[in-house]
Amino acid sequence: MKLLITGGAGFIGSNFVHHVNKNYPEYDIVNLDLLTYAGNLENLKSIEKNPHYKFIKGDICNKKLVNDLVKDCHIVIHFAAESHVDRSILDSAAFIHTNIVGTHNLLEAAKNNGNKRFHHVSTDEVYGSLGPDDPAFHESTPYDPRSPYSASKAASDHLVRSYYHTHNLPITISNCSNNYGPHHFPEKIIPLFITNLIEGKKVPLYGDGLNIRDWLYVEDHCHAIDKIIHHGKIGETYCVGGGCELTNKELTYKILNQLGSGEEMIEFVTDRPGHDRRYAIDFSKIKTELGWKPSVTFDEGLAKTIQWYRENENWWKNIKSGEYQKYYSQNYGKR
Repeated sequence: MKLLITGGAGFIGSNFVHHVNKNYPEYDIVNLDLLTYAGNLENLKSIEKNPHYKFIKGDICNKKLVNDLVKDCHIVIHFAAESHVDRSILDSAAFIHTNIVGTHNLLEAAKNNGNKRFHHVSTDEVYGSLGPDDPAFHESTPYDPRSPYSASKAASDHLVRSYYHTHNLPITISNCSNNYGPHHFPEKIIPLFITNLIEGKKVPLYGDGLNIRDWLYVEDHCHAIDKIIHHGKIGETYCVGGGCELTNKELTYKILNQLGSGEEMIEFVTDRPGHDRRYAIDFSKIKTELGWKPSVTFDEGLAKTIQWYRENENWWKNIKSGEYQKYYSQNYGKR
């Protein structure tokens, strides 16, 4: 089995590369990543010399490159995406280019090379925002994206599904809740707060801190994708959630407590525009059909995550300083 993994140097993608390498050591992995700000080959340092692993720096919008790589693989697992809501509010162009045009490019290559198996990794944000008493998102929830990021992911989901109906492309889609864990880029709330506190800095909490998110440990997410690509029903979507709804304020206090800090380290900041109030995922379909459910409680996962950031200060300090990008710009050409 040869996998083409797009965005495999990012947070979830790199964790999935490690998952495959550990659980299917005979599989060949080709990792296609442009190494934009969130891509970091340090995430994959331990396997870079593995003969079953190959890294290619390249853009999923490069038609020839994508076609050549898809032609030579058995399955495409598509993580590559611009993914930070705040960045999409400031400048949405890259989100449209990568998340829509790039996905279309991959789908065309899969179609034109014998209808290759295609799994698309998406987000719960395509479903919009829930009220406090609304039922959790599920596979039939109508799409209602609220940010340029979530709108671009919603468009890519629709494209993927259209290739199944129009071209009989063997696709699956997963929509996940907020992930956390090792290698998480330190602009996102959990790694930002952990690293700030380790450095003795305050943590910036948006608005009133009452926005609710459903948290999923990244290794559990990788197990879910594994189940879907090997046993999922073609043409289907699977919602993947952690079963752990927390307000951002509750989350902040859990991080403060585990790091031995007090509430004086919280700095309330102006909320971002269009900040969705609540996300929650009903993962009963994947549980019933594929036997998957989250295995790591939030407190366990948070403790593991904090320990990882304590043990890997060079990793996140190089990111916060920008040093990691200087190295890759000098040593890897763009394709």
